[in-house]
Amino acid sequence: MTSALPTSEAASSDLITLAQWMSGDFSNLKQAQENAKDYAHIHVLFRPLSFEFFGGIGMYSEQVYDYDLWQPYRQGIHRLIDQENQIYIENYSLKNPMYYAGSARDLNILKTITPECIERRYHCSMIFKREGDRFIGGVEPGNRCLIEKNGCQTYLDSFVEITETTWVSLDRGLDVNTHQQVWGSNFGPLRFEKLQSFAHEVPRLH
Repeated sequence: MTSALPTSEAASSDLITLAQWMSGDFSNLKQAQENAKDYAHIHVLFRPLSFEFFGGIGMYSEQVYDYDLWQPYRQGIHRLIDQENQIYIENYSLKNPMYYAGSARDLNILKTITPECIERRYHCSMIFKREGDRFIGGVEPGNRCLIEKNGCQTYLDSFVEITETTWVSLDRGLDVNTHQQVWGSNFGPLRFEKLQSFAHEVPRLH
């Protein structure tokens, strides 16, 4: 595991703000109702981890279909790091993700996740910058966040926009050789609205 950041480094106002805005249950219900043919009803949930987990700000996340809330199709652990003029978010996978399904809804499950349960996803970190009342982010440059889908090696192309109450994201997988899209939305980004905030759970670093 990487070493803990000094509290003074980890506690910039932008980092805390981003963590608080990320922390919540986001739903694209309105989008799914308006265009059910192209968009399923999805929840994206981010729940703060204890300060002790990373010695700073960390998150657990899961994405679930509304009809199957306890069977997430994507889970992750994220470590927020303050860098000059930007927030760098390391991404980690869980070695046995289904053991921790529902952690975003049940703190008793969340507390069973330890640093020994995760593995770093190298080249798959996200970089966010503050732009007024929102943060704009994307996967780190280099096209090296590799994901195999349907026997095809792809790299992740990711865009995220976060405000205090909304989350907009577009993930696509592009063929490493042809750079043509292999997976991801063909209908534009997913647009979520925050249903519940967990901002009060972000550790206080001062």
